[in-house]
Amino acid sequence: MRSDQALIQIVDAALAEAARLAGPWLACRPGCTQCCIGPFPITPLDVRRLREGLAELESRDPGRAARVRERARESAARLTRDYPGNTLARVLDEDEAGETEACPALDPSSGMCDLYAARPITCRRFGPPVRFKDEALAVCELCFHGASDAEIAACEVEIDPENLESALLAEFEDPSETIIAFALAGQSGLTVAQPMPPLST
Repeated sequence: MRSDQALIQIVDAALAEAARLAGPWLACRPGCTQCCIGPFPITPLDVRRLREGLAELESRDPGRAARVRERARESAARLTRDYPGNTLARVLDEDEAGETEACPALDPSSGMCDLYAARPITCRRFGPPVRFKDEALAVCELCFHGASDAEIAACEVEIDPENLESALLAEFEDPSETIIAFALAGQSGLTVAQPMPPLST
């Protein structure tokens, strides 16, 4: 059975090729945090990876890990307060919900991701032009200024052509999505998340 690490290698290789093709059209760089603002859905696979990444960070830099956890708790509390009831559904379904909420993994002082190696698939594939199956995914609005549709299409690559992510997600008993703040604060929606199976190697 192929692992999450295989999926990460496939996605990261595709994005590296897209970035190579995009060259100067690509504005993405360390410290650019445009795509780190506002909650978005993440899968149970992303949750498991993030939690293991946070545990690894805690083993080598407990203070930094504690700051990530605190930002996650604060973000989850704000969202729960601002969107009472079914907070998760409201945050994901309502336009502009939580649009100014920074990702808890984002270090506000450096503008860098504290869990970069463990970041969700959505984070990995955002920026360059990529497609999944027959669907072209959104390109960052800061990139490709002045480029034609043909120039953008020429840089497009396919991610996960074998649909490995879906196969790995099928192993989860509960396929429900959540958001990063809830995942790192130990929540899934408004309830404590169930333990997740360990990553296969």
